[in-house]
Amino acid sequence: MYEDIKPGMTVRVHEKLREKTEKGEKERIQIFEGIVIARHGGTRPQATIMVRKIAANNIGVEKIYPLNAPSIAKIDPVRQASVNRAKLYFLRTYNKKLRETPIAA
Repeated sequence: MYEDIKPGMTVRVHEKLREKTEKGEKERIQIFEGIVIARHGGTRPQATIMVRKIAANNIGVEKIYPLNAPSIAKIDPVRQASVNRAKLYFLRTYNKKLRETPIAA
């Protein structure tokens, strides 16, 4: 379903969350935007991506998303950085910006 997602892409992951309120259960969508630093599993059903963003106070947040999970509403690619590696774990300590090009929608 999401075979075109590669490391170096900045993506918006729309995740469905269920919350319990006094009136019952409510479902909402939360957006997590960050750069894909790793993709595991290839095209298998259990394939995952690891997305990293810099949150408030320069704290790095990483989340792992299964690509075929029912809790993922959609994944929008925003831009693609030119990278030469399959795993971008060095971005955890890297202080410079990557060269990125916008993706035409």
